Amino acid sequence: MNFEQRANIKFCFKLGKTFTETHNLMNDDAHTGRPKSTINENSIEVVRNFIKHEPKSSVRYMEMELNIPKSTIYRILTEHLGLQKVCARFVPHKLTDDQKMHRI
Repeated sequence: MNFEQRANIKFCFKLGKTFTETHNLMNDDAHTGRPKSTINENSIEVVRNFIKHEPKSSVRYMEMELNIPKSTIYRILTEHLGLQKVCARFVPHKLTDDQKMHRI
């Protein structure tokens, strides 16, 4: 085995060790800072109850009353509860036959 081959083998071992250490460091770090989203089961239930009692309320009014960002409220209403704003009122996005008979 000549000098160049030994140098290449040594380099590969060092590179592998560095990669392993770096990979372990990246996986072990705890993430700090702002959470990705404030949407959880509790906030979905709070918005559901609020819209049930006050269906004509705006997203801004809900933001003031519930102290939840309006973008989060809008995402909860549209994505999680399947509602959309129609004639100043949140209604189910996909109506059933019974709901179609009793439309707003």
